[in-house]
Amino acid sequence: MTILLVIAILVLLIVAHELGHFIAAKIFKVRVEEFGVGYPPRAFLFGKVGDTEYTFNWLPFGGFVRLFGDEGEGQHGQGSFVDAKRGVQAAVLVAGVIANIIAAYFLFAGAFALGIPRVVDDGSSAAVHLVIADVIEGSPANAAGLTPGDEIVSVSDESGSAPQELSPRAVIDFVRERGGEPLLVTYARAGATSSATLRPAHAVIANEAGRPAIGLALVLVSNEPLPPAKALKESLSRTRDGTIIVAKGLWTIIRDALSGSPNLSEVVGPVGLVSVVSDAATHGVGNLLALAGFISINLAIINLIPIPALDGGRLVLLGLETVMRRSAPRLVAQAINALGVFLIVFLMIAVTYQDIARLLS
Repeated sequence: MTILLVIAILVLLIVAHELGHFIAAKIFKVRVEEFGVGYPPRAFLFGKVGDTEYTFNWLPFGGFVRLFGDEGEGQHGQGSFVDAKRGVQAAVLVAGVIANIIAAYFLFAGAFALGIPRVVDDGSSAAVHLVIADVIEGSPANAAGLTPGDEIVSVSDESGSAPQELSPRAVIDFVRERGGEPLLVTYARAGATSSATLRPAHAVIANEAGRPAIGLALVLVSNEPLPPAKALKESLSRTRDGTIIVAKGLWTIIRDALSGSPNLSEVVGPVGLVSVVSDAATHGVGNLLALAGFISINLAIINLIPIPALDGGRLVLLGLETVMRRSAPRLVAQAINALGVFLIVFLMIAVTYQDIARLLS
């Protein structure tokens, strides 16, 4: 079932990407010869509308759009992609990336409408929990084994006193007044409840050395479903933040690779994705939709990498053609695309190897 979910998510997001190319091509009068779900060989033809065939194909791992006069095919005439203005070609290429961002936005909105964890300021609702956002290295909390994501159930001192409410400010003030005293912190992790005794210490926080602290950054988190209008609003910031996080992470990987020390330990491929999707599915449909939104952003950013065969590589080639004021020779375009496919296959093999090694360890 998890494997089917992975395939369904990837097909949905890749088809959404190709739908972006399709819509842009139709808007700019570029002829679309085929819109396919899955990859050839063809299983059957849904039908034909105008010049476009709508097909279902046997390999269920995505979808594609076949444009008349696509790069390297040497087809010219009315509706040819290569004969279109370069601005039109760029718009058609970028449309796939935009479609993935839009898909992520609506997936996040659906997730918020169903209810997923989100940081809130108000702790008055019964659905709000106090959660550890970060743990300072070398702090009492770190030594006791507390980790980000743990939910704080209670905090009390030896006399049984506790904060008036479980909020970040109330807990901070409670800890600050009890430097060196043992505090009992009860927390929940993966459905199990544990306790740890911590003593607030000075110099835990670098710029507040005189303030007793245990080394926790706390936030209020709510799983409460949002009304549709609020879900759509909340999704804007989640989509923006997700795009920034993915872009920074990808840049770090590329930078490390260029410096000769590539690190793929945090990269998840198709095999590792099965485990990630399985974990999200156990926490409800909302979390599954949020994961799909995050994957959609990944697809959008990855497609902007200037590797031949990806949209980013084709945009670079289009820019070079604009500077040279002529199209690249057909054989050169085909060779560049073949190189891009080779690089993508090599990367997929490396990531899959890393997934399997992670599972075996």
